[in-house]
Amino acid sequence: MRYRKEILMAAGTLSCAVGIGFFMQQSATTAPSSQYQGATLANADAAVLDVEEIVLTSAEFADDFVKPQKEEPVSFAPEQEMAAPALDDLPSGVVAGTVDAEKPAMEDTAEMICEITANARPVAAAMVNLTVDAACLPNERVTVHHSGLLFNQLTDENGAFDITVPSMSIDATFVVAFNNGEGAVAQAVVDELADYNRVAVQWKGDTGFQLHARENGADYGDEGHVWSGAARDMSFAVTGQGGFIALLGDPEVADGLVAEVYTFPSDQADKVDLSVETEVAKANCGLEIEAQTLQTNSGNDITSRDLTLSVPDCDAAGNFLVLNNLFEDLKVASN
Repeated sequence: MRYRKEILMAAGTLSCAVGIGFFMQQSATTAPSSQYQGATLANADAAVLDVEEIVLTSAEFADDFVKPQKEEPVSFAPEQEMAAPALDDLPSGVVAGTVDAEKPAMEDTAEMICEITANARPVAAAMVNLTVDAACLPNERVTVHHSGLLFNQLTDENGAFDITVPSMSIDATFVVAFNNGEGAVAQAVVDELADYNRVAVQWKGDTGFQLHARENGADYGDEGHVWSGAARDMSFAVTGQGGFIALLGDPEVADGLVAEVYTFPSDQADKVDLSVETEVAKANCGLEIEAQTLQTNSGNDITSRDLTLSVPDCDAAGNFLVLNNLFEDLKVASN
Protein backbone atom coordinates (compact mmCIF):
# COMPACT_ATOMS: atom_id res chain seq x y z
CA MET A 1 0.00 0.00 0.00
CA ARG A 2 1.10 3.60 -0.51
CA TYR A 3 1.56 4.58 3.10
CA ARG A 4 3.68 7.69 2.75
CA LYS A 5 2.59 11.25 2.07
CA GLU A 6 5.97 12.36 0.88
CA ILE A 7 9.50 10.92 0.84
CA LEU A 8 12.33 13.22 1.86
CA MET A 9 15.88 12.45 0.85
CA ALA A 10 18.47 12.90 3.61
CA ALA A 11 21.69 14.90 3.32
CA GLY A 12 24.89 14.75 5.33
CA THR A 13 27.87 12.60 6.27
CA LEU A 14 28.08 9.22 7.94
CA SER A 15 30.78 8.22 10.36
CA CYS A 16 31.84 4.57 10.46
CA ALA A 17 32.76 2.78 13.66
CA VAL A 18 32.71 -0.64 15.22
CA GLY A 19 30.43 -0.52 18.26
CA ILE A 20 30.65 -4.09 19.50
CA GLY A 21 29.82 -3.27 23.14
CA PHE A 22 29.97 -5.14 26.42
CA PHE A 23 31.89 -8.47 26.37
CA MET A 24 31.77 -8.73 22.55
CA GLN A 25 34.24 -9.86 19.94
CA GLN A 26 35.74 -7.04 17.85
CA SER A 27 35.92 -8.64 14.41
CA ALA A 28 34.11 -5.87 12.52
CA THR A 29 35.74 -3.76 9.87
CA THR A 30 34.90 -0.15 9.23
CA ALA A 31 33.23 1.01 6.05
CA PRO A 32 34.16 4.13 4.12
CA SER A 33 32.15 7.23 4.90
CA SER A 34 29.58 8.28 2.30
CA GLN A 35 27.99 11.55 1.21
CA TYR A 36 24.26 11.87 0.72
CA GLN A 37 22.68 14.71 -1.22
CA GLY A 38 19.10 15.65 -0.43
CA ALA A 39 16.30 18.13 -0.82
CA THR A 40 14.53 20.50 1.52
CA LEU A 41 11.16 19.77 3.06
CA ALA A 42 8.25 20.80 0.93
CA ASN A 43 6.05 21.76 3.87
CA ALA A 44 8.45 22.78 6.62
CA ASP A 45 9.89 26.12 5.56
CA ALA A 46 12.83 24.53 3.77
CA ALA A 47 14.05 22.64 6.84
CA VAL A 48 16.98 20.36 5.90
CA LEU A 49 17.84 16.99 7.38
CA ASP A 50 21.46 16.93 8.58
CA VAL A 51 23.42 13.77 9.26
CA GLU A 52 26.34 14.75 11.45
CA GLU A 53 29.58 12.87 11.92
CA ILE A 54 29.57 11.09 15.25
CA VAL A 55 31.15 8.13 16.94
CA LEU A 56 28.89 6.36 19.38
CA THR A 57 30.62 4.76 22.30
CA SER A 58 29.43 1.41 23.53
CA ALA A 59 28.34 3.05 26.78
CA GLU A 60 26.05 5.40 24.89
CA PHE A 61 24.39 2.63 22.94
CA ALA A 62 24.32 -0.08 25.59
CA ASP A 63 22.44 -0.14 28.86
CA ASP A 64 23.99 1.45 31.92
CA PHE A 65 24.96 -1.65 33.79
CA VAL A 66 25.82 -1.42 37.46
CA LYS A 67 29.18 -3.06 37.93
CA PRO A 68 29.14 -5.12 41.13
CA GLN A 69 31.51 -3.83 43.74
CA LYS A 70 34.20 -6.05 45.18
CA GLU A 71 33.19 -7.34 48.57
CA GLU A 72 35.10 -6.02 51.56
CA PRO A 73 36.79 -8.62 53.80
CA VAL A 74 34.55 -9.65 56.64
CA SER A 75 36.00 -10.05 60.13
CA PHE A 76 34.30 -12.45 62.49
CA ALA A 77 34.31 -12.03 66.23
CA PRO A 78 35.99 -14.81 68.23
CA GLU A 79 33.65 -17.64 68.97
CA GLN A 80 32.41 -17.81 72.52
CA GLU A 81 32.64 -21.15 74.19
CA MET A 82 29.30 -22.36 75.48
CA ALA A 83 29.05 -25.10 78.04
CA ALA A 84 26.62 -27.85 77.17
CA PRO A 85 23.91 -28.34 79.80
CA ALA A 86 24.11 -31.38 81.98
CA LEU A 87 21.81 -34.23 81.07
CA ASP A 88 20.03 -33.85 84.39
CA ASP A 89 19.21 -30.19 83.49
CA LEU A 90 17.39 -31.03 80.22
CA PRO A 91 13.57 -30.69 80.29
CA SER A 92 11.61 -33.88 80.21
CA GLY A 93 10.94 -35.15 76.67
CA VAL A 94 14.12 -33.63 75.20
CA VAL A 95 16.70 -36.06 73.83
CA ALA A 96 20.32 -35.02 74.01
CA GLY A 97 22.24 -34.91 70.74
CA THR A 98 24.58 -32.87 68.53
CA VAL A 99 23.64 -29.74 66.59
CA ASP A 100 25.23 -28.89 63.20
CA ALA A 101 25.37 -25.10 63.49
CA GLU A 102 26.74 -24.66 59.95
CA LYS A 103 23.98 -26.52 58.09
CA PRO A 104 21.24 -23.86 58.29
CA ALA A 105 23.69 -21.17 57.15
CA MET A 106 24.75 -23.27 54.14
CA GLU A 107 21.14 -23.85 53.16
CA ASP A 108 20.39 -20.10 53.36
CA THR A 109 23.41 -19.35 51.17
CA ALA A 110 22.32 -21.88 48.57
CA GLU A 111 18.89 -20.27 48.41
CA MET A 112 20.50 -16.87 47.69
CA ILE A 113 22.58 -18.11 44.71
CA CYS A 114 20.95 -17.21 41.39
CA GLU A 115 21.70 -19.76 38.69
CA ILE A 116 21.45 -18.29 35.16
CA THR A 117 21.77 -20.51 32.11
CA ALA A 118 21.73 -19.65 28.41
CA ASN A 119 21.63 -22.03 25.45
CA ALA A 120 22.01 -21.37 21.72
CA ARG A 121 20.89 -23.83 19.03
CA PRO A 122 21.17 -23.28 15.24
CA VAL A 123 17.91 -23.51 13.29
CA ALA A 124 16.86 -22.86 9.67
CA ALA A 125 17.97 -19.78 7.68
CA ALA A 126 21.08 -19.30 9.85
CA MET A 127 18.90 -18.34 12.80
CA VAL A 128 19.65 -19.30 16.40
CA ASN A 129 17.16 -20.39 19.04
CA LEU A 130 18.32 -18.57 22.20
CA THR A 131 16.88 -19.63 25.54
CA VAL A 132 17.59 -18.18 28.97
CA ASP A 133 16.57 -19.55 32.37
CA ALA A 134 17.00 -17.42 35.50
CA ALA A 135 14.34 -18.53 37.96
CA CYS A 136 15.40 -15.98 40.57
CA LEU A 137 14.98 -13.04 38.13
CA PRO A 138 11.37 -13.03 36.91
CA ASN A 139 10.06 -10.10 34.86
CA GLU A 140 13.54 -8.61 34.59
CA ARG A 141 15.14 -6.60 31.78
CA VAL A 142 17.95 -8.37 29.92
CA THR A 143 20.35 -7.08 27.27
CA VAL A 144 21.39 -9.53 24.57
CA HIS A 145 24.81 -8.88 22.94
CA HIS A 146 25.86 -10.65 19.76
CA SER A 147 28.62 -9.49 17.37
CA GLY A 148 27.67 -5.83 17.80
CA LEU A 149 23.94 -6.53 17.77
CA LEU A 150 22.19 -5.24 20.92
CA PHE A 151 18.59 -5.52 22.05
CA ASN A 152 16.52 -5.85 25.23
CA GLN A 153 14.26 -8.67 26.37
CA LEU A 154 12.10 -9.25 29.44
CA THR A 155 12.08 -12.53 31.31
CA ASP A 156 8.66 -14.02 32.01
CA GLU A 157 7.18 -14.79 35.41
CA ASN A 158 9.47 -17.84 35.60
CA GLY A 159 12.61 -15.85 34.80
CA ALA A 160 12.95 -17.26 31.28
CA PHE A 161 12.65 -16.34 27.62
CA ASP A 162 12.81 -18.27 24.34
CA ILE A 163 13.52 -16.28 21.14
CA THR A 164 14.98 -16.73 17.64
CA VAL A 165 17.88 -14.44 16.70
CA PRO A 166 19.62 -13.97 13.32
CA SER A 167 23.24 -15.03 13.67
CA MET A 168 25.70 -12.35 12.52
CA SER A 169 28.73 -14.66 12.58
CA ILE A 170 29.42 -18.33 11.89
CA ASP A 171 31.06 -18.82 15.28
CA ALA A 172 28.27 -17.13 17.21
CA THR A 173 28.56 -15.96 20.81
CA PHE A 174 25.60 -14.58 22.75
CA VAL A 175 25.97 -12.71 26.04
CA VAL A 176 22.88 -12.09 28.15
CA ALA A 177 23.34 -9.48 30.88
CA PHE A 178 20.96 -8.45 33.64
CA ASN A 179 20.99 -4.98 35.19
CA ASN A 180 22.40 -6.34 38.45
CA GLY A 181 25.58 -7.47 36.67
CA GLU A 182 24.61 -11.15 36.50
CA GLY A 183 24.54 -12.93 33.16
CA ALA A 184 25.43 -15.94 31.05
CA VAL A 185 27.09 -16.85 27.74
CA ALA A 186 25.92 -19.23 25.00
CA GLN A 187 27.69 -20.28 21.80
CA ALA A 188 26.73 -21.96 18.55
CA VAL A 189 28.35 -22.75 15.19
CA VAL A 190 26.10 -21.50 12.36
CA ASP A 191 27.68 -22.84 9.16
CA GLU A 192 24.54 -22.03 7.16
CA LEU A 193 25.28 -18.30 7.44
CA ALA A 194 27.63 -18.71 4.46
CA ASP A 195 24.49 -18.93 2.30
CA TYR A 196 23.02 -15.60 3.42
CA ASN A 197 23.70 -11.88 3.59
CA ARG A 198 22.45 -9.86 6.54
CA VAL A 199 21.93 -6.18 7.28
CA ALA A 200 20.67 -4.68 10.52
CA VAL A 201 19.57 -1.35 11.94
CA GLN A 202 19.50 -0.87 15.70
CA TRP A 203 18.52 2.03 17.92
CA LYS A 204 17.21 2.96 21.34
CA GLY A 205 13.75 4.21 22.23
CA ASP A 206 10.86 5.45 20.10
CA THR A 207 12.80 7.02 17.25
CA GLY A 208 10.74 5.59 14.38
CA PHE A 209 13.60 4.01 12.39
CA GLN A 210 12.61 1.41 9.78
CA LEU A 211 14.60 -0.91 7.52
CA HIS A 212 13.16 -1.30 3.99
CA ALA A 213 14.15 -3.84 1.31
CA ARG A 214 12.68 -3.70 -2.19
CA GLU A 215 13.37 -6.92 -4.06
CA ASN A 216 13.42 -7.43 -7.84
CA GLY A 217 12.62 -3.81 -8.60
CA ALA A 218 9.55 -3.74 -6.35
CA ASP A 219 8.02 -0.40 -5.40
CA TYR A 220 6.64 0.55 -1.99
CA GLY A 221 3.63 -1.57 -1.18
CA ASP A 222 4.41 -4.24 -3.78
CA GLU A 223 4.82 -7.89 -2.87
CA GLY A 224 8.61 -7.53 -3.00
CA HIS A 225 8.62 -4.65 -0.51
CA VAL A 226 9.86 -6.16 2.78
CA TRP A 227 9.73 -4.08 5.97
CA SER A 228 8.37 -4.33 9.52
CA GLY A 229 4.82 -3.99 8.19
CA ALA A 230 5.39 -6.93 5.81
CA ALA A 231 8.25 -8.79 7.47
CA ARG A 232 7.63 -12.31 6.07
CA ASP A 233 9.20 -15.32 7.80
CA MET A 234 12.33 -17.40 7.37
CA SER A 235 10.64 -19.80 4.93
CA PHE A 236 11.09 -17.22 2.15
CA ALA A 237 14.87 -17.32 2.56
CA VAL A 238 15.04 -21.10 3.04
CA THR A 239 13.15 -21.72 -0.22
CA GLY A 240 15.07 -19.04 -2.13
CA GLN A 241 12.02 -16.85 -2.75
CA GLY A 242 13.55 -13.76 -1.15
CA GLY A 243 14.34 -12.22 2.19
CA PHE A 244 12.66 -11.59 5.53
CA ILE A 245 13.02 -9.19 8.45
CA ALA A 246 13.46 -10.27 12.07
CA LEU A 247 12.24 -7.79 14.69
CA LEU A 248 14.33 -7.90 17.88
CA GLY A 249 13.64 -6.28 21.24
CA ASP A 250 10.70 -6.54 23.63
CA PRO A 251 8.22 -3.66 23.10
CA GLU A 252 7.35 -3.83 26.80
CA VAL A 253 10.82 -2.52 27.75
CA ALA A 254 10.64 1.24 28.28
CA ASP A 255 13.19 3.15 26.16
CA GLY A 256 14.66 -0.20 25.19
CA LEU A 257 17.21 -1.28 22.60
CA VAL A 258 15.60 -2.66 19.45
CA ALA A 259 16.81 -3.89 16.06
CA GLU A 260 15.57 -4.98 12.65
CA VAL A 261 17.61 -7.54 10.70
CA TYR A 262 17.04 -8.31 7.01
CA THR A 263 18.22 -11.72 5.72
CA PHE A 264 18.61 -12.45 2.01
CA PRO A 265 20.06 -15.49 0.17
CA SER A 266 23.59 -14.60 -0.94
CA ASP A 267 23.26 -16.45 -4.25
CA GLN A 268 20.19 -14.51 -5.38
CA ALA A 269 21.01 -12.76 -8.66
CA ASP A 270 18.28 -10.12 -8.43
CA LYS A 271 19.12 -6.72 -7.01
CA VAL A 272 17.81 -5.64 -3.62
CA ASP A 273 17.41 -1.93 -2.88
CA LEU A 274 17.89 -1.11 0.80
CA SER A 275 17.10 2.04 2.76
CA VAL A 276 16.83 3.23 6.34
CA GLU A 277 13.86 5.49 6.95
CA THR A 278 12.08 7.31 9.74
CA GLU A 279 8.78 9.13 9.86
CA VAL A 280 8.65 12.62 11.32
CA ALA A 281 6.32 12.17 14.28
CA LYS A 282 5.50 13.65 17.67
CA ALA A 283 7.96 11.31 19.41
CA ASN A 284 11.00 12.45 17.38
CA CYS A 285 10.25 15.80 15.71
CA GLY A 286 12.86 18.47 16.43
CA LEU A 287 15.23 15.95 18.01
CA GLU A 288 18.53 14.33 17.10
CA ILE A 289 18.10 10.58 16.84
CA GLU A 290 20.84 7.96 16.62
CA ALA A 291 21.09 4.52 15.04
CA GLN A 292 23.70 2.02 13.93
CA THR A 293 23.81 -0.23 10.87
CA LEU A 294 25.54 -3.61 10.63
CA GLN A 295 26.18 -5.78 7.58
CA THR A 296 27.75 -9.17 6.99
CA ASN A 297 27.96 -10.98 3.66
CA SER A 298 28.12 -14.80 3.77
CA GLY A 299 29.30 -14.68 7.37
CA ASN A 300 32.37 -12.54 6.64
CA ASP A 301 33.54 -9.54 8.66
CA ILE A 302 30.88 -7.16 9.91
CA THR A 303 30.71 -3.62 8.55
CA SER A 304 29.35 -1.04 11.00
CA ARG A 305 28.17 2.56 10.54
CA ASP A 306 26.89 5.04 13.11
CA LEU A 307 24.55 7.84 12.16
CA THR A 308 22.77 10.82 13.69
CA LEU A 309 19.69 12.43 12.14
CA SER A 310 18.43 15.90 12.94
CA VAL A 311 14.68 15.45 12.57
CA PRO A 312 12.72 18.49 11.28
CA ASP A 313 10.24 20.33 13.48
CA CYS A 314 6.79 18.95 14.18
CA ASP A 315 5.10 20.89 11.36
CA ALA A 316 6.73 18.32 9.03
CA ALA A 317 4.93 15.42 10.77
CA GLY A 318 3.87 12.68 8.38
CA ASN A 319 6.88 13.05 6.07
CA PHE A 320 9.50 10.33 5.76
CA LEU A 321 13.27 10.81 5.86
CA VAL A 322 15.06 8.32 3.63
CA LEU A 323 18.73 7.29 3.71
CA ASN A 324 19.84 5.31 0.67
CA ASN A 325 23.19 3.65 -0.13
CA LEU A 326 23.98 2.87 3.50
CA PHE A 327 24.71 -0.77 2.66
CA GLU A 328 26.77 -2.53 0.05
CA ASP A 329 24.72 -3.82 -2.86
CA LEU A 330 23.88 -7.40 -1.89
CA LYS A 331 24.26 -8.68 -5.44
CA VAL A 332 27.67 -7.08 -5.90
CA ALA A 333 28.90 -8.07 -2.44
CA SER A 334 28.09 -11.73 -3.03
CA ASN A 335 30.20 -11.94 -6.22
